[in-house]
Amino acid sequence: MKYRDRTEIITLILTSASRMSGVLKTKIMYEAFLSFSQLEEYITLLLRNGLLEHDELKKTYKTTEKGLRLLKLYSSLPELVASKKNEQRREK
Repeated sequence: MKYRDRTEIITLILTSASRMSGVLKTKIMYEAFLSFSQLEEYITLLLRNGLLEHDELKKTYKTTEKGLRLLKLYSSLPELVASKKNEQRREK
């Protein structure tokens, strides 16, 4: 498997947790290809920054509105970069 940066791992976790009404840690772990200790580290980070929320009763995690906005911005980055490159080519 190729090296993945933190941003890619975070988007995999948020994407996994954005489905349905929340998912268990195991589901996130398998979909993001993480060990349990790695998952714990990332979940702590995402909870602390308000990108993920935890339902104590159901023991599930769900992406917050803030997390969904981050996913939307992240997915639009390639398009923004491509349009910027096209602008630069036209200026030359």
